[in-house]
Parts: sequence; C-alpha cells; structure tokens
Amino acid sequence: MQQAPEPAPAPQTPDQPEPPPVSAPAPEPTGYARVLAVPEFRAVFAAHALSLLGVVVSEIALSVLVYDLTGSPLMSALTFALGFLPYVVGGTLLAGIADRFPARRVLVVCDLVCAACVALMVAPVSHIGVLLVLRCVLAVVSPVFQGTRMATLTDILGDGDLFVLGRSLLRIVSQSALLVGYGLGGLLLTVVNPRHALLITVGTFLTSAVLLRFGTRRRPPRTVRPGALVGDSLRGARKVLADRRTRVLLLLFWLPPMFAVVPEALAAPYAAALGAGSTGLGLLMCALPVGTIAGELYAGSRLRPAARERIALPLVCLMLLPYLGYALHPDLTVSLLLLLLSGTGSAYTLGLDQWFVRAVPEELRGRAMTLLTAGLMTIQGVGMALAGVAAEFAGLTATVAGAGILGTVCCVGLAVAARRTES
Repeated sequence: MQQAPEPAPAPQTPDQPEPPPVSAPAPEPTGYARVLAVPEFRAVFAAHALSLLGVVVSEIALSVLVYDLTGSPLMSALTFALGFLPYVVGGTLLAGIADRFPARRVLVVCDLVCAACVALMVAPVSHIGVLLVLRCVLAVVSPVFQGTRMATLTDILGDGDLFVLGRSLLRIVSQSALLVGYGLGGLLLTVVNPRHALLITVGTFLTSAVLLRFGTRRRPPRTVRPGALVGDSLRGARKVLADRRTRVLLLLFWLPPMFAVVPEALAAPYAAALGAGSTGLGLLMCALPVGTIAGELYAGSRLRPAARERIALPLVCLMLLPYLGYALHPDLTVSLLLLLLSGTGSAYTLGLDQWFVRAVPEELRGRAMTLLTAGLMTIQGVGMALAGVAAEFAGLTATVAGAGILGTVCCVGLAVAARRTES
C-alpha cells in the first residue's frame, strides 16, 4: 500500500522558543506499592502494626507479672495459653457483630475495649483472677476485630489482587511483630516493671483507635438482621460451613498451621537437647517466621495473581515435607534451614485468599472471616498442646517428623478436595 509523504517540519525562527520536552508519565506502582498507595489502607496498616505490637508486649509483660505475683510457672504458662482458647468463643458467638454494625465503629470500639482491659491490668490492686479474666476478654475481642478488619479490606481494596496483597502485608506485619515484639518486650522489661510496660500497650491500642477513626471512611453495615446477636452469629456460621467449597478452604487455612507450629512448641526442649542454649532457642523461634516473611514477599512482589493461584495447592502439599528431616536428628544449622524452607511454603495463602473471598457471599463476609481467624488461632493452640503430649511418648524429633508426615497427608487430601470443588 502506498503511503502518503510525511509533511516537512515547520521551520523555527530564531526567536521562537523550543517546545518544552514532554515528561514521561510516572510509572504506576507495582506489587505491594499499589496497596500502600491507598490512603485508607495505610491507616489500617499502621493501626495493625501498633495494636499487634501492643498485644505481643502485653503478653510478655502479663506473663511476667503473673509469675511475679504467684511464683508459679504453670500460672504464667496458663496466661499465655489463654491468648488462644477464648478465640473460639468470640469467633462463633460474636461473629455477627462484623456484619451487623458499621465496620469502623466495630474496629474503634474493639481497640478501646482492649485499651480499657490493659489499663485495668495496670492497677496495683488487680488480683490474679482479675488479670486472667481480662486476658480472656482480650482474646474474645480479638477475632471480632481481626475478622471485621479483614472484611473491611474488601471495601477498601476490592475483592481482587489488591485485597490479596493487602492481606499478605498484614500477615507479614504479624510475623515481623513476633520477631520484633518479643525482643522489644524482653528489653523493655529490663528497664521498666511489667505494669509500666502494660501502660505502653494502652497507648498503642488508643493510637490504633485514633488512626482507624480518622483514617478510614464510615460504611454502612453489610446486613441488618433483627434478633439476638448470638443466634445470628451461629446461623451465619452454619451458612458459611454449609458450603462444601468454603469448608475445604477453611480447612486449608487451619490444618497446615496446626502441624507447622509443632517445632515452635518444642523449640525449648529441642534447643536444650542440642546444647544450643538461649541463643539457639531464639534462632529456632525466629526461623519459621523469617521463612514465612520471605515466601510471602517473593510471591506478592514477583508473581502475578494467576501464578499465585496456580502454585497454591502444590505449595501446601510440599510445605511440611522439610519436617521429615528431623528424623535424621539434625544439628542446629540444618534444623534452621529446614524451618526456613518450610516457612516459605506459607505463600500458598495468597492464592487461597483470592479463592476464599470469591466463595463467600458479601453479606456473610464479616462472619466468615471472623470464623476463619478464630479457627486459625484456636487450632494452633491445639497443635501446640498435642505436640507436647506426643513428644512425651515419641520423643522430640519423632514428633516433628510425624507432624510432617501426617500434615502432608492431610494437605494432599484437602488439595484434592479443593480441586473437586473448583466448579
């Protein structure tokens, strides 16, 4: 085809200024930067980091305070355990709060309740029984807060890839808070007494409430349902669990972590058996979270959404296999490598998040995500308890290796079930 000749450029006169250069458009943010570019998410992100750091520091300070008051290692350990067990109460009986009330109000009130509970712990007249009750209240409120926040992310970021990346960032903060918070809490208690450390936690909860109140928009409740809250919460849980696809996805969120926590639950006696001391114990406690952070960062920043969904099921089937290496009685270095490798497999949750938000109707989203959070925390507590029981009879390395075998079998079965329910 013959082309028309291009017009000759217009001549420039000496006094005619040259046209200014056209600046290239600024590159759009990619990966996690896209999520952090959303102002509302930045407020949620900052509030999450503060409140979580406060929770970690308060757990350490409260367990030390209870030990100082009672001199009982059992009571100190019970204080820690109470952080897991009441989750199931808040996650089932109070889940309806996440959908029946405006999300911003729920989040702010939860932060204020937590601040009030910790403030009461600071009072010098607080009895040990009062401290434990307040600890239970914190654990009951926590799944409601986390489930509401997770559902709110779909309002802020939509239910596509931004939601997945936002959830991933919050999980990375959670793992980082464990690493930083326990170290910070330990250092803090060398400078101030436990009650003063708890006062700092009050400040983090109040700051989180302010960020959520003024950094996020008010949105109407997802559903308006008459009747008792507990009945509505239980009906919502039944509706969520009635769908086979949703049940399988919930089990994929819950069961792998139940087996994954076994080495952490046995880290203290294992470090003692290796003669690794407190330094080895600290490294064993950090290895799995570091692997988890590395895996999530790589999957969130380097992989496209379709690739994350494609590798989700293979990853969940492989993530516990490194635990089989414990059968060879590895030394500290090899044990750390096995834990790091297993932790990277937690990146399967990025693909799972997308499937879950697609599977749950919007009117049930808050209750479903509260149930997810409550089940996850509860089953990790169960996993830690079962690990201790098994280690009494089978030994440390056999228990970890057994968790790898049994966990892999469960994960493969759930992966097959997830494939069958895809349609």
